[in-house]
This record gives sequence, structure tokens and C-alpha cells, in this order.
Amino acid sequence: MAAAVDIVDAYIGSLPGGSRRTAHTEWGITLDADHGGGWPLDLGVRIAGGLLTAKAHALTDPEHIDPWMLLWWNRSTRLVRFSATQAHEIWIHGDLPVTAISEQELDRLLGLVVEAATAVRNFQRDKRKPPPDLGGDWLATSD
Repeated sequence: MAAAVDIVDAYIGSLPGGSRRTAHTEWGITLDADHGGGWPLDLGVRIAGGLLTAKAHALTDPEHIDPWMLLWWNRSTRLVRFSATQAHEIWIHGDLPVTAISEQELDRLLGLVVEAATAVRNFQRDKRKPPPDLGGDWLATSD
């Protein structure tokens, strides 16, 4: 069986776009705006303490994001969770036991991190859009 660090290194090295190895058990991945929910998405991956951890910075400005909604979203996520810093930035975290690392499980974990980050980015973008103009006065009745 291949070592976990070798599996992760080979997988991340095969990804299109920007990836880099920053230390023996640490990597960085950058997705372009098209795949990152409107602007580039940076992910950090690290093996330490028996876990592979993936983190992504989703939002700097939490406008229209209710932290209680993120807690509710956490109830339905798999392997990943939403979190916030004291500066109110929104991050996505995901963990995988080192003993479970395979190309398939790594792909699943990173996919779920990206999915969560783009979901919260899209949610915020949709909330910032003005409501559609339905024409007329909303109190008007049709005859």
C-alpha cells in the first residue's frame, strides 16, 4: 500500500490549474474563478495528527450570511463543515483519517470542500441581487 503522502502528492500533482507542494505534508490548490464560485478559490491540504485536513477560505465579507444558517447547513454536510473566524470570515474545513486516504476519498473530500465554498458564495451573490421587477404595484389587483 502506498504511503498517504505519496497518494496525496500524486493526486494533487495531477490536477489541472494551480497546485503546489509547500512542505513535506502540505499542499496548496488554486481554482480559477469559473470553478471557484465567481472568484479564485484557494485550498490548503495538510497531513498531521493522523488526519488529512482540507481548508478553503470562502468569504471575507459575510454580508447576507447568517451564522445560524451555517450551523444549520453543518447538520446536512458530509465530511466538511462551515466555520467563521473572529473577523467573521467564512471558511470550509474537511477531515479524513490518514488510514482512509485513497485517490477516491481524497477526490470526494476536496469536491465537498469546493462544493460547500461555492454554495456559500453563490448564496451570498443571490442575496445581493435586487429582487426581480414584476411590474406594476404589488398592491394592485387585476380585474
